[in-house]
Amino acid sequence: MAIPFNATSNTMMQESSISIPTKVIGPVAIVGEEVNANVNVPLATLEKPMWPSTNRGASVSRHAGGIHCHILNDSMTRSVLLQGESARYLQHVIHDLSKKNSEIQRTIQTTSHHIALKDWHWQVVGNLLYFRLEVTTGDASGHNMVTKAADALLQWLLAEYPKLKYVSISGNYCVDKKVSAVNGILGRGKYVVAEINIPRAICIERLKTTPEAIVNLHIKKNLLGSSIAGGVRTANAHFANILLALYLATGQDAANIVEGSQGFVHTELRDSHDLYFSVTLPNIIVGTVGNGKELDFVRKNLEMLGCHANTHPGSNARRLAIITAATVLCGELSLLAAQTNPGELMRAHVDYERGQAIYREPHPTTTITS
Repeated sequence: MAIPFNATSNTMMQESSISIPTKVIGPVAIVGEEVNANVNVPLATLEKPMWPSTNRGASVSRHAGGIHCHILNDSMTRSVLLQGESARYLQHVIHDLSKKNSEIQRTIQTTSHHIALKDWHWQVVGNLLYFRLEVTTGDASGHNMVTKAADALLQWLLAEYPKLKYVSISGNYCVDKKVSAVNGILGRGKYVVAEINIPRAICIERLKTTPEAIVNLHIKKNLLGSSIAGGVRTANAHFANILLALYLATGQDAANIVEGSQGFVHTELRDSHDLYFSVTLPNIIVGTVGNGKELDFVRKNLEMLGCHANTHPGSNARRLAIITAATVLCGELSLLAAQTNPGELMRAHVDYERGQAIYREPHPTTTITS
């Protein structure tokens, strides 16, 4: 991101801020080994129907036994880009590096006590080497931490293999804030699955639709619609909406909704009449320490979420990722249910945005419950 500065004095311009309406929805009922609680969730958005809609999903979570959440992978990545004299030389470098994991680990740990090597991967194009570093970063989202580690690794690589030449600290094989296939395959951020079993009666009563209608819409909209649109590793209705609202409320890097929104909804009929509903988000990138977390509203929201506790490093960020996935499920479930009924989606937007019948003046501390 470019930083505005005064060309004459070479100093940054005066800082200002913007205000985004924020409401607290929930509680969202979450079940699991890492988070087992009912959690109120702040959402910052200009799209007013998101609050009551996501809150409807939260209500379903409480009446259906909770949302089960699981973190399957946890890492942050950066790919450095180097140039060699030939592909044959790069083949030698890669083979040699496969025996030097301990040296790579020592090199990156000189940059932080909270970073650890998890894995690395490579791609070669001609005489170019793309080296993708995968690390764990504790409670930080890890953008700067992994870049600092990659910078140290670059210096070590250039010293260890003198025929290599520097091209870039980031070779776009990371992949940071861009649509890709590699992030979902190899991992970037926290890979979280959230799932819930919804009895038929609750589906009809709370969502005003049937399990069959939601499964049918998911197939025809999320799966087939995303396919004909050329979607890359994505089959969902609006993951990005919920991610952005929660990221803004908790001081995250909002641009990470690009890779974060690449995820899947999966639905099934259970026992011929109940609804299994899940969301899979391979790239949730969140932190509870670092840039932006010093802001007062961010600190208060993290405390409300239980993500500001004095606990094992990494636990707060993992809790936030789980809450994020569960909230995405609430929003996704409610929107898909609404779209099974002709006119419901548009009526909601007219009522809450144009008519402003209920939420006329959002207040940063307002809580919605039902």
